[in-house]
Amino acid sequence: MSRSAPALRPYLPDDAPLLAAIFAASITDLTGDDYSEAQQEAWAMAAEDEAAFGKKLAGQLTLIASLQGAPVGFASLKGTDHIDMLYVHPSAVGQGVGAALCEALEKIAGARGAKLLKVDASDTALDFFRKRGYVAQQRNSVTINGEWLANTTMQKTLDGTAPSPPGGHA
Repeated sequence: MSRSAPALRPYLPDDAPLLAAIFAASITDLTGDDYSEAQQEAWAMAAEDEAAFGKKLAGQLTLIASLQGAPVGFASLKGTDHIDMLYVHPSAVGQGVGAALCEALEKIAGARGAKLLKVDASDTALDFFRKRGYVAQQRNSVTINGEWLANTTMQKTLDGTAPSPPGGHA
């Protein structure tokens, strides 16, 4: 049996509650090997205020991915060259949702004139972005709701060539 490709559509204001739930489920169910429970809770709190979360999504180019008509993931492009969020519901992992969202944002960023696309990838998402040609540039520590979390700034040259890591070493 073949799987259907995820369908993509733009964000609508009524989507905020569902996307907040996908965001929280993705964090709590998929990041446990890389982040403590306290870190996960602090991170997921970013969606507790659904109105503020929805306002942030509406202020960026946000795409929603659906499988069989049900939204299962979303991604947002901040400005022309920064993937700000990319989250997939745990039930849809491995079904091409993240790849479809990332590819769409890469095409949009390129069409908007971006030469490089950046993302601050969680430890859980590092391999996903590496497989898509993103190269680690800098390790970061950020404070979210009183908890320290680590991520890695990665970038991809949109003409298809991989950027060099800092210092020129792979």
